[in-house]
Order: sequence, then C-alpha cells, then structure tokens
Amino acid sequence: MVVSNRWILPDGVVDVLPAQAQLLETIRGRLLKLFGTWGYDLVIPPMLEFTDSLHSAAGEDLELLTFRTVDPLSGQTMGVRPDITPQIARIDAHTLRNRGPSRLCYVGTVLHTRARDALSSRTPISIGLELFGESHLSADIEVIRLFLKSLAINNIRDICLDLGHVDICGGLLSAAKLSDEKKSEFIDLLQRKAMLEMEQWVPRYVDDEQLSEWLLLLPNLIGGAEILDLAKQKLHGAPKQVIDALDQLIAVADAINDTGVRLYFDLGESPGYGYHTGLVFAAYISGYGRALGNGGRYDHIGEVYGRSRPATGFAFDLDSLINVSLEAVDKKPGIFFLERHDAEFLQEVDRLRTEGERVIQIFSANPIDHTEINCDRELVRENGHFAIKKLA
Repeated sequence: MVVSNRWILPDGVVDVLPAQAQLLETIRGRLLKLFGTWGYDLVIPPMLEFTDSLHSAAGEDLELLTFRTVDPLSGQTMGVRPDITPQIARIDAHTLRNRGPSRLCYVGTVLHTRARDALSSRTPISIGLELFGESHLSADIEVIRLFLKSLAINNIRDICLDLGHVDICGGLLSAAKLSDEKKSEFIDLLQRKAMLEMEQWVPRYVDDEQLSEWLLLLPNLIGGAEILDLAKQKLHGAPKQVIDALDQLIAVADAINDTGVRLYFDLGESPGYGYHTGLVFAAYISGYGRALGNGGRYDHIGEVYGRSRPATGFAFDLDSLINVSLEAVDKKPGIFFLERHDAEFLQEVDRLRTEGERVIQIFSANPIDHTEINCDRELVRENGHFAIKKLA
C-alpha cells in the first residue's frame, strides 16, 4: 500500500538539492583551503559520543538541543552532537596534546532537538576553526581577521561585525556577588533588553548603588566605535576585569580598521552556548535576520578533558552563507551520448570527463529532455571520427 505522506520531512529538516549542494560544496572547499593556508589542520570528529563527553565542556543550552539514545554495547547514554566546538576541545586536550598552539578546523552536520530560531535548520552544516593554547589578544585578532576573510572570499559584502565582551557584564555581576541563579536572571533580562523589568530587578538584588547604575547602563552601551569612549567614561572605577575588557575591544577595533567592515558594539553581549569567557563576535548583513557566523574566546573549555587551555574560534552555518551568497552556480551545459559498447568511444568519453566536461550516457533512443539533463551537445562518431554536435 502506498502511503501518501512518506515524502514529508520533519519540521526544520530539509534536503539540499543539486544547485544548492553544488554551491555548498564550492564554499566548503574554498573555506577549508583558506583555513589550511593559515595553518589550520582538518579534523573529523564523530557524529555520536557519550553525553558525558559531549556536554561536559558546554552549557545547559547544548544539553537541551541534544538528541539522546542508549548505546546497545555499553548501556551508556549517547548523544548526537549539537555543536562541534566541545569535540574539537576534547581532541586538542586529550588526543593531540600539542605543546604549543593548535590550529584545527572542521566541517560537519550537527543535529538540534529544535531550531534555534525561525530561520534555522535543525540539521545545520557547521564549518569553523579553533585556535588553542594562546591567550594573547593577537590570537583573537588572527581569528577575527580570518573570519572576515572567509566572508570576503565568498563575495559576501557590506558586513556588520558585532563585537562584545562577556567580562563587561560578567565583571559587574561578580562584583555584585550574586548567585548563579540571579546572574542568569539578569542576563536573560539584558538579552531581551527588558528595561522596565531591569529597573525593578536591579535595586531589589544589588545593594551597591554604583554597581546598580553600571548594570542599568549596559542595555544602552550599543553603537559604533564611539560607544567605547563613552563606556570608558561611564564605567570609570568599575572592576579591573571590566576595564580590561574595554581595552581589548579598543585594541581589536584598531587592529581591524583596515578590513572595511562596519563595527557595531554591544557591551552587554553574552551570547553562545554558555562556554564563552571573553571577546565575542558575529557577522550580519542587511536584510538577513540572523548571524552569518559567530565566534569568540572560551578559555578552559578543555579542563574537563584533563588539560585547560585558552581557546578562541568561530563557526559558520553553511546554509546561511548559501542564502546570502551572490555567487551564481556554474550551470555549464554538458554533453550526452547514446549508450555504446565501443571501447574507443568510451575512451573518448573518459578523455572529455578528464578535461572537466560533464558527459552523460543515455540508455535508450527514446526522446530526451535536454533541459532536464542540462546538455546542449551530443558526442557522435561519424566516418571514424569523433565529433561534438551542438543541439539546435
């Protein structure tokens, strides 16, 4: 019996059809080649791991996004990876254990129990890189410049780079000596820019008047590079952790001022899956409702694997890059030929394919829809010679 809805895919799960798949593969190959020229080596972690390993270096958000199953061999709970960064941290900390900095890149599908937003897939293809073992700001600058280069080589222009630093909000909350639960409550209000709720919440839980004033400033500390000077004035006297974070943002802005991208600062930013510890960034373009990619610093992510190392990196969802790319897919028509059992003829077919031609065999003499197979020429043999005939 034929079931009429067997073709239906789950919500948030889609096929990648030929035109998109070709562009995706072009972008994937281009990015991995770029990463390699900067010294980043490709690794391929498994789709499935024990959840103890998969979640130990990540935040609660990742646990909620993870599909789980039971390993029939060990009886332990396993999870399909919702993010690749913790896996790369495990490889650096436990498997490679390099003495100096490690530069690793990756590409692969991840799986989410639910889409992160209305535009997102539940099976995004993630591509990115991580730099381990270097705590100096120069490492962050290298990663950001490579992040921007990744967009530029894919002809994605008019980028707005959103920069923030989790130590600005984090430093103020630490000084306020709030519990982890209360810190989470404040961060939720801050991310939603819920000013009225914040104005009621902060005086209730923060006794220090100056700290209260600084915390209530955060939603308004957004804008171009001029916001950094304003923040230095308004946050004068704030904890050293906060001032150091502002100085890092100023240094980064100076270091990438030759890239031609628009800079936007959100000093209350606290994104990611909960493992970021310093500078964070994301790229946006006008007319597209979510980040093309994001990244940042997440020191100590390898600690649970037995080796704490500073780390910074970024990731793109390849679907996003395809959606905003202005690049046309190469649709060069191919050549077809009617099925032959002639060794010399098939050698000629192989020669054409070696030269990069798309050559398709037709298995019957029935009428052919040349547009369907994207061919505008036919390979024939006439009077002992091979010829490629252009179709009318």
